[in-house]
Amino acid sequence: MLGKRNEIRITTIIGKDAECNGNFTSSGTVRVDGTLNGDLTVSETIILGATGVINGDITCKVAIIGGEIIGSINAPEKTELTSTARVLGDITTTTIVIDEHAVFQGSCNMNQDVSSKRARPSSKAVRTGMKNARAAIDEALKESDGTSREEGQTTGQNAGQTAGQTTGQNVGRMTGQTVGQTYSKE
Repeated sequence: MLGKRNEIRITTIIGKDAECNGNFTSSGTVRVDGTLNGDLTVSETIILGATGVINGDITCKVAIIGGEIIGSINAPEKTELTSTARVLGDITTTTIVIDEHAVFQGSCNMNQDVSSKRARPSSKAVRTGMKNARAAIDEALKESDGTSREEGQTTGQNAGQTAGQTTGQNVGRMTGQTVGQTYSKE
């Protein structure tokens, strides 16, 4: 439940030293800093503090996780894993935020319809994208080599006999091709 300034109004708190065994259901927003061994169903938001542990599944609108969960999370609106979060289970949500150092082991379903076919881009859009990609590659090579890149050169080297190894390939004579195409040995 959000107040005037997007503040969350907590209606239920399970304290740091509390341990609940069995399924737990509550309306409003719940904060858990203790341990819950069972499923948790909340009508609004669940806030799991850094010391909180839930061994069971969570169902709510929004989940803000800072503690440990061994179970799945079903939060249709948003799920946020803070840097102290440790989630071992699956997440179903439309929006997910995972902070650095958070641990998440499981799968994430973003409730998106993947069965519908994606619209195919026009051939003009594809050609434009390819031109832009080539231009970006050429510019990057100019900056890294300090030389201009032209057709018939390979990553900063002239086509022909190479004196050393090129990225991932053996020494040998190569035909000059542009970046993004396969180099062939002769």
